[in-house]
Amino acid sequence: MATFNLSQYGIKVTKIHRNTSVPILYEIGLRKEAGTAISDVGALLVYSGEKTGRSPKDKRIVRNPESEQNIDWGDINIGLDKNTYMVNHERAIDYLNICERLFVVDAFAGWDPKYRIKVRIICTRAYHALFMQNMLIMPTASELASFGEPDYVVFNAGGFPANIYTSEMTSKTSVDVNLERKEIVILGTQYAGEMKKGIFGVMNYLMPLQGVLPMHCSANVGKDGDVSILFGLSGTGKTTLSADPKRKLIGDDEHCWTDDGTFNIEGGCYAKAINLSAESEPDIFNAIRFGTVLENVVYDKESREVDYTDTSITQNTRASYPIEHIENVQIPCVAGHPKNIIFLTCDAFGVLPPVSKLTPEQASYHFISGYTAKVAGTEMGVTEPQATFSACFGAAFMMWHPNKYAELLAEKMRKHNVTAWLVNTGWTGGAHGVGSRIKLKYTRAMIDAIHHGDFESVAYTRDEAFGFEIPGKCPGVPDAVLMPESTWDDKAAYKATKAKLVALFKKNFKKFEAGVNPEIIAAGPDME
Repeated sequence: MATFNLSQYGIKVTKIHRNTSVPILYEIGLRKEAGTAISDVGALLVYSGEKTGRSPKDKRIVRNPESEQNIDWGDINIGLDKNTYMVNHERAIDYLNICERLFVVDAFAGWDPKYRIKVRIICTRAYHALFMQNMLIMPTASELASFGEPDYVVFNAGGFPANIYTSEMTSKTSVDVNLERKEIVILGTQYAGEMKKGIFGVMNYLMPLQGVLPMHCSANVGKDGDVSILFGLSGTGKTTLSADPKRKLIGDDEHCWTDDGTFNIEGGCYAKAINLSAESEPDIFNAIRFGTVLENVVYDKESREVDYTDTSITQNTRASYPIEHIENVQIPCVAGHPKNIIFLTCDAFGVLPPVSKLTPEQASYHFISGYTAKVAGTEMGVTEPQATFSACFGAAFMMWHPNKYAELLAEKMRKHNVTAWLVNTGWTGGAHGVGSRIKLKYTRAMIDAIHHGDFESVAYTRDEAFGFEIPGKCPGVPDAVLMPESTWDDKAAYKATKAKLVALFKKNFKKFEAGVNPEIIAAGPDME
């Protein structure tokens, strides 16, 4: 502890815990951090404070001549001047310097040595250190000895607020990315997910410069080496559906597709814990044990048993665990090229079919559109599902224009003869509030059918508005479930709701049309 210092950053604290063992992090957290406890199965129970989700409106990217022409500036990628960044940077350093102890995590983002980056996390809480030791790829003893200087540094001073009177600050929270200084500064939020997604954002910027597609997706691989990529925003089922006992998990959230195949960016999983049960999600449920971080869950004060149905703190309860906690996992987390790409969407309108097959042009259209229903609790201020579009199924983390990622996806799909599917994990029998959520067992059966090739020999029905092909049969799923209209009692309401959704798709895509080829535009839905 005494042999490592952070003086190169102007940090004078001498009590520094670097890549600390899990038991020691438990001990420090339990002794020093309010709201910390141990669950009945040995997970570390933690409380992130006021912020229990990401604060996307408080994310900033520093405007620099070297990178600013590459950034898709707007409501998502909001600019910050260099001077304000340095004010926030200094504020973070000042706060870190008054702390009794600091934690350092030196680790990798990316399992492929050809593309991985070295990351240093500097934080004030044992909870944050354990979280990032779970989420990054931890170096071996020899790799740590030769780690040297990191490629990127995260200064997590989230226990101290930003100054709202500082230029360009809109709240006491600020997450600032400086691509030229290769730094991230966090102020005013102790939600651990900001560190994880900050690094993902950096990878989303760096990888296209090397012809690599970064993806907000989960991935797994079958016994024959067939890889499936599952795109989708938080809450659409990426983690749940990729944890498949019949296939090896590559990762649950962040991947890259290179000329050699796919690799996981992370060393662990960050699963939603709301309504978690051993029956519905056994792999995730069993992964929660010693070494797992359980965020903002409610538990019995005597037994320390967690009530996963209690959302009184937040609906965004989370579990962070090393990927090795999943029994059926691919280590190292690297595999070949995808055979199937699955776009997961949570359709709150109840219009999209549970499964449909896409042409390459339709795949590009739906990738750029990124339609889903924003699931309650993932972001601050969202209390109920609402229809939303998020380009590339992860616009909040994409720094380039969506076309950049879409072009890389289309190129790799063509080159490797990949089949694309749209899977709706949302509503059936009516819109949200009227219909019901599609049963998880049905969705699993459809994913199985994709992997087994069961849809290769069935008849398809072409949807007149969206143009995609809907299979007529799926093992384990009633035929009527496959056709959305047949599940609605009010057929007129179905047609009106479908027209509304088509109009939303068309309105959203207008902003992309100038930079997209005509074949992709023509692949979009139309009621006429």
